[in-house]
Amino acid sequence: MNLLNLFSRSDTKQQATKSEAPTHWIKCKSCQSLMYYKEVENQNYVCPKCGFHLRIGVKERLALLVDEGTFVEFDEKLKPVDPLKFVDKISYVKRIEEGVKKSGRSSSVVSGECKINGVDAQLVVFDFSFMGGSLGSVEGEKIVRAVNRAIEKREGLIIISASGGARMQESTFSLMQMSKTSAALAKLANHNLPYISVLTDPTMGGVSASFATLGDIIIAEPGALIGFAGQRVIEQTIGSSLPDGFQRAEFLLEKGSVDMVVNRNELKNTLSDLLTLLKV
Repeated sequence: MNLLNLFSRSDTKQQATKSEAPTHWIKCKSCQSLMYYKEVENQNYVCPKCGFHLRIGVKERLALLVDEGTFVEFDEKLKPVDPLKFVDKISYVKRIEEGVKKSGRSSSVVSGECKINGVDAQLVVFDFSFMGGSLGSVEGEKIVRAVNRAIEKREGLIIISASGGARMQESTFSLMQMSKTSAALAKLANHNLPYISVLTDPTMGGVSASFATLGDIIIAEPGALIGFAGQRVIEQTIGSSLPDGFQRAEFLLEKGSVDMVVNRNELKNTLSDLLTLLKV
């Protein structure tokens, strides 16, 4: 989200610093329109001019989907470790610390149980602000535990993905989460319980190559970037250009890779209707 410090109001004559100045305007990345932030906030961060879906965090996502006061978080104390003592520009430990400071949570996944329009469900939400929503061993474990709770309580499971893929700082440990979560979802299917996957911008890499595309029903938000490798990498590999809109939700819907593209403002009702329809 690109917030522009266009106006600054102060009751004193002292000039506010750039960091202190209030940010009242948002510029849409798609149509480049400038909008008052309250107007966009009231539309659940969907551009009222062109319908572009701005990225939102876990807090906004829960407020959008979950009945007030019904979300109960589990496993919030699970924290990643550094088994490989990995260092690139900085150490993995430092990156974890930065992720915690930026997001206020210890991993890129929030999992729990809730009601959606009165329908009980297990819910997993990725937080892109924590290391790009990357998939590590803690995130995989939280998903598996959510699956187990869904089986125990005979409830549907919803996973809302927003991720750059598997976390390179955990190497094979993170790649193992792809098979671990896929195996858990197979167990959920054996119990005839529904799994709805919601793909938001972006859903890439090892996340898109595993549980994100294994849903009984796969829903995407409009304009979401969904794929494995980036478009530039693919074009360099195959030596030719890709069609316009490649890896966007609407293109994948046309090609049958997702089942529905649902506006954010209609997502809550869609999820509750599907959970009710698929309830065993």
